[in-house]
Amino acid sequence: MTDLVLPTIDAYAAAVSLPETSTRRALREETERTMEFARMLVGPLEGAFLHLMTRLVQATRVLEIGMFTGYSALCFAEALPDQGRVITCDVDAASAAVARRFFAQSPHGRKIEIRMGPALETMAGLTGPFDLIFIDADKLNYVNYYRRALELLSPRGVILIDNVLWDGDVLVEPPPDERTAAIQELNRVVRTDTRVSAVLATIRDGIWIITPVPTA
Repeated sequence: MTDLVLPTIDAYAAAVSLPETSTRRALREETERTMEFARMLVGPLEGAFLHLMTRLVQATRVLEIGMFTGYSALCFAEALPDQGRVITCDVDAASAAVARRFFAQSPHGRKIEIRMGPALETMAGLTGPFDLIFIDADKLNYVNYYRRALELLSPRGVILIDNVLWDGDVLVEPPPDERTAAIQELNRVVRTDTRVSAVLATIRDGIWIITPVPTA
């Protein structure tokens, strides 16, 4: 990914934020060492943000769309109470195998349930409410994930959507490819959706923070 924030500033912010647990650090290091697309990993700073958001909304149910090697799922699980649960979705067996191994090493791994298969199919079979929903999967389906997430979200819940600055390519017109166009469309949809309040935060590659507007 393009460095939208100076690497030195990002490293400083991570150093003074909530620290990684030893399990998450080991998972990150193995992912960076062995996985071809290690840059998809949620890093320490965004991981600290996800952990804190889970605590702020006092979540007990979390839904994650796009697990990769499980770093972000552990960020959620570590912040949940004992009875809390994370449902995390993915389609890649190799990265899921890494995730399962590290979940087994963590005392919080028992809070995590992996659902393999296309996420839209998984989401169609789920019943809400979820207190926090994190979307970080195939970009072409971002608008579809967002719309279904709103149906599953608790009235006090939060949707977080990753990579919504897309290396800065969201500024390019016309969009250079389908994935960029899909993220631009998501950003237009969220910005004009009167059912929600939303802020696009410039953490790492951009992350939407979305919450429902209270109804009378």
